[in-house]
Amino acid sequence: MANDSKTWRCGKYELSFDRPRIMGVLNVTPDSFSDGGEHFDPDAAIEYGLAMLDAGADIIDVGGESTRPGFTPVNPDEEARRVLPVVRALAKEGAIVSIDTRHVAVAKAAVRCGASIVNDVTGFTDPKMVEFVKTSTCGVIVMHAGEVAAPTRTHATVQLDTSAAAFVAEKAREAAAEAAREAEKPARRRRGKLLGEPKPEAKLPGGVVQPSLPFGEPEPATEPASEQETPAAEQAAAAETVAPAPEATEAASEPNDRLAAMMRRSARREEAHVPTSQLRRFTLPDSAPIMRRVMGFLSDQARALIHAGVSRDRICIDPGPGFGKTANEGIVIQRETAKMASLGYPLMCAVSRKRFVGAVSGVTEAAERDAATFGVCLGAIQAGANIVRVHDAAGFAQFLNGYWAVAKPQPRRAFVAVGSNLGHRCDNIRAARDMIAEIPLTCVSNSSKIYESEPAYEMRQDAFANAVIEIKTELAPLVLLDELMKIEAELGRDRSKKAKANGPRTIDLDLLWMDGETHGGKKLRLPHPLIGERDFVLVPLEDLMHDPARFFRYNGVEVKEPEDRVGHIVGELGRM
Repeated sequence: MANDSKTWRCGKYELSFDRPRIMGVLNVTPDSFSDGGEHFDPDAAIEYGLAMLDAGADIIDVGGESTRPGFTPVNPDEEARRVLPVVRALAKEGAIVSIDTRHVAVAKAAVRCGASIVNDVTGFTDPKMVEFVKTSTCGVIVMHAGEVAAPTRTHATVQLDTSAAAFVAEKAREAAAEAAREAEKPARRRRGKLLGEPKPEAKLPGGVVQPSLPFGEPEPATEPASEQETPAAEQAAAAETVAPAPEATEAASEPNDRLAAMMRRSARREEAHVPTSQLRRFTLPDSAPIMRRVMGFLSDQARALIHAGVSRDRICIDPGPGFGKTANEGIVIQRETAKMASLGYPLMCAVSRKRFVGAVSGVTEAAERDAATFGVCLGAIQAGANIVRVHDAAGFAQFLNGYWAVAKPQPRRAFVAVGSNLGHRCDNIRAARDMIAEIPLTCVSNSSKIYESEPAYEMRQDAFANAVIEIKTELAPLVLLDELMKIEAELGRDRSKKAKANGPRTIDLDLLWMDGETHGGKKLRLPHPLIGERDFVLVPLEDLMHDPARFFRYNGVEVKEPEDRVGHIVGELGRM
């Protein structure tokens, strides 16, 4: 299951997997397969990325080049122009940003702009990309892109007639042909053999002759007198024989873009119908050769990164559903999620709206496959996937919160700051504490004393009463925040635009920290971005933990010295 001990270090962030993490897809492209053009404008992309964070996404995966089947490659300069403003804006809001690129120049620029993860669809097969990530601290996603079926050799159908009459007739034809060749041969010999003499047929033990079977290239047919005399079917066949293979054409036109060629082959392979006289005996192909190729590539590339100097806890793996794989192969790979999870790296499930999801659900339009996507993702989570990459982050967050609340009892520690400087301040704080205890799947485990503090940020107002409440909750952070906002509204907090942001208030509830949670966005930041400078928060926390300054510094929060803080504590007002 996803609640395991794996962690993923991504720059300054560390993701734990006590619950599955949601990666929201943000395509800044005009031609992505399900949402092309919707977020091509940088401002629209930034707004959508923030909305996904506020809806429950943990990571935003920003891409500037579509890699759908039949995609048109984008040069690195154009890709960077699309994605860098978006990466910079989201990282500024505290988001964990992943850059979805196969170009090392784009990856470098995005990490400089604040990206914490490099998601390389070519699996770090470019030595320059490996050289870059080994000198950085970003997280890396190794993806398998390529066909997983063994190549097949096509050959002409061979029919053998084993009757005695046929054997005698065949020998007579061979003897006549040999006599004709002997009559036409020149008398010249080289090293004791006639020029043009056919090679002797291979003999098996016991002197049995093994005939040469036509598994090689077919002999060219005799050319007709004129093209007009050639039947249409024969002309078409000749055209196919003479024309270069599609792979060769692609290689000639785009010698360095193997991914584009592979995805075009994948599209043709998915759509092609190959007639066969022998029906399959099983509904799916054998999983062993498929998983050998996928898991072998992923583990080999991960080991290569480790040997290059990338620490193991920075590596995530992705089997690459839809990249060179048929619907049957995609299902085989998803059913083997537990095997891939056993490799020990964080495992991504990136099936959102893919063609094989449509195949198993019967949904033709890619944008309408979200419900089916959720079902496939749930199966992957149950088998050990840690991260799900989805287009509909808001819908999947609701889906996951509902499932997780019932299936996975998981109380986590959190701290809520409480403040008031209007009305009966201490009574307001106690009322808020009692209402917090009534939130579903939540209990109050401890409370600090109530302290009086100077105003912070807006000085022309009365002194505040402040406390910190320690709780245990099984709710997701954004769901808990919504419950806290309801309590504020019920106790008379004015959050309208006319109210000053840091002005007087009957009650103020801030979610400061939650065990295992890092979050960015406009609605919620975890840990709270101002916790390290607020004396009216850090002093009450001393009642609940030893050395809160050290605790939060260890969790990556900058904590100021007491004299440099705001809202200094000036006295005690009593206990809760």
